[in-house]
Amino acid sequence: MELLFLGTGAGVPAKLRNVTSIALKLLEERGAVWLFDCGEATQHQILHTSLKPRRIEKIFITHLHGDHIYGLPGLLGSRSFQGGESLLTVYGPKGIKEYIEVSLSVSRTHLQYPLEVMEIEEGVVFEDDGFRVEAMELDHALPTFGYRVIEKDKPGVLQVDQLREQGVGPGPLYRRLKLGETVLLEDGREIHGQDFLGPSIPGRVVTILGDTRICSNAVELGKCADVLVHEATFNRDQEDMAREYFHSTTKQAGETALRADAKRLFLTHISSRYAKESWEELEKEARDVFPETYIARDFLEYVIPIKK
Repeated sequence: MELLFLGTGAGVPAKLRNVTSIALKLLEERGAVWLFDCGEATQHQILHTSLKPRRIEKIFITHLHGDHIYGLPGLLGSRSFQGGESLLTVYGPKGIKEYIEVSLSVSRTHLQYPLEVMEIEEGVVFEDDGFRVEAMELDHALPTFGYRVIEKDKPGVLQVDQLREQGVGPGPLYRRLKLGETVLLEDGREIHGQDFLGPSIPGRVVTILGDTRICSNAVELGKCADVLVHEATFNRDQEDMAREYFHSTTKQAGETALRADAKRLFLTHISSRYAKESWEELEKEARDVFPETYIARDFLEYVIPIKK
């Protein structure tokens, strides 16, 4: 599980920061990539990485402001030309279905793969055996969601030494025991897989928020998250402006991470008014509140460690 920041700027593209898009690489977990927002030129950003558009399985849109969706029609079209054949699901607020349908229809773009568009409300928006994704509304100028990605706990490691002590050698039975099944041995003994598994491996939690003022739902979504991605459009001295424009400051992002008891905070959606020379100071402003803060930059990658 790995985060790749494709765009970390706010509002309009800048030389050093493209507009918002974040990839959650789940290549080991499910052989897929999930994308969060798709601002203008996201597919150009992808060209500078090892990502393959055909691997994109899901796209989660936080809200319908242009800097979060203008790259979506182009990426959907290009995925066909780049070998995409598998189902792609787009999740987002009401209106995302019409936006996609009109864009593809007017441009006469024909996709060579099945596309599913889900207009979401608060609650669980996706769940399978490995992951659950929850969404809650944030405080922005139009309906905006934050997403909490929860990796489900995995079975513990099979205790091979204990099995050998019981006279059970390597073979097909190991796979069944690893799944926690009960198996019958040739000598008539019955053994239970659960008795030979170590402690379960806790799943990881990644929270990716859309644009927002400081609010309680942001804290709830980020609760005990291994990684919290929070916008920081303004510096700590501009709280009034942040409130007026429905955004957050560096300090407020740090306060949210602290209240949520998150493990690590990444600041993104950085206004182009802040030159590269000021990025370290922006990071420090949040670190004064929440020490495990890092300011994201385009193409920054972070591997989310497996819990012990």
